[in-house]
Amino acid sequence: MNTSPLKSILLVDDDEISNLFNKIFIDRLNIEAEVDIANNGVEALKFFNERDDYTGQSLLLTPCLLLLDIKMPVMDGWEFLSAYEEKVADELKKNVVIVMLTTSEDQADAIRAMNNPNIREFIQKPLSEDKFISLITKFFGEKVFA
Repeated sequence: MNTSPLKSILLVDDDEISNLFNKIFIDRLNIEAEVDIANNGVEALKFFNERDDYTGQSLLLTPCLLLLDIKMPVMDGWEFLSAYEEKVADELKKNVVIVMLTTSEDQADAIRAMNNPNIREFIQKPLSEDKFISLITKFFGEKVFA
């Protein structure tokens, strides 16, 4: 289980319907976390790297839970993970749970995901409410639910 509280969730997926349904799950569960959406890996990296020029502070809330799709335009999930490994500080990474959420049924993707030290779980779409509750409880505990 992650020791940090669940303050923010980042949905990284170019599929608007998936993002909508996942946001509905979160809203219905009364999780007091900010939910943001990135349509590709480049947009997702901004949540870790955008800083105020004057204060050096992050402009965006660093996500605690990142639901990452594989197949996206501009920068896919694998490319994001490579950039994340290189560009995101280890101090930030230790408080982020990355879950690969995908339609891919390719066993090679599942193996590759589980061999990546940054990915904590590999889940097939669609994400059901039960799967989501199980995921949140596993990584953040029961106290997340208001």
